[in-house]
Amino acid sequence: MFRPCIDLHEGKVKQIVGGSLRDDAAGLRTNFVSEKPAAWFAELYRRDGLKGGHVIQLGPGNEAAARAALAAHPGGLHLGGGLTLDNARAWLDAGASHVIVTSWVFREGRLDEQQLQQLVAAIGKERLVLDLSCRKRDGQYWVVTDRWQKFTELAVNGETLQRLAGSCAEFLVHAVDVEGLCRGVDLELVEKLSQWSPIPTTYAGGASSLADLEEVTRISRNRIDLTVGSALDIFGGSGVRYADAVEFNRRMSAGEK
Repeated sequence: MFRPCIDLHEGKVKQIVGGSLRDDAAGLRTNFVSEKPAAWFAELYRRDGLKGGHVIQLGPGNEAAARAALAAHPGGLHLGGGLTLDNARAWLDAGASHVIVTSWVFREGRLDEQQLQQLVAAIGKERLVLDLSCRKRDGQYWVVTDRWQKFTELAVNGETLQRLAGSCAEFLVHAVDVEGLCRGVDLELVEKLSQWSPIPTTYAGGASSLADLEEVTRISRNRIDLTVGSALDIFGGSGVRYADAVEFNRRMSAGEK
């Protein structure tokens, strides 16, 4: 299934090449900057019955735009970026159906089980999404944090996903090395996620055509959802018509091929 997204950077909806994101602006590669506000996209997704999309705050200066998007599609979007124990409940109260957490549950490259369980106790695992966005190194996929620049010691594999599935409702996995490039999906990662994950999982990164959506659905046996970003016409892309992605979901929900 297709899941929509709203990526926010400096308060604007943008599509960014994932591996270029830094603490400063040097080297940042941007595919698209929208003239429309985040709430416009959220209203579009609400109109078309799309739920489970993610709003990601890429750095500071995005809170007002994020809140406007959540208000436009209450209960229909996940919110990530800068999530901590102190603000998770407030984002849920602002209209997020789930909150997405990455960096806050890692300390010095290691998963901090105590912090994770504190968050689960505070909001419940049914409203928590773990972002296990990763990069490949030495033949394995490793979770990366801090704007996808820091490798952690946590490998994305069957053991990790089985263990963490007890502490969250879903996984979100960006394939950072292909994110924003529109050169195709990392099908190796998609297939492995479909084998490893016992809970709903969304993959993002590299989608360039409707055929990618069809192939991810096929190769994962409809177990992995796909986020399409830069290739979408509503984000300035030419590979995927948003209307076609919505229609794909309609057909899948109706059990059609």
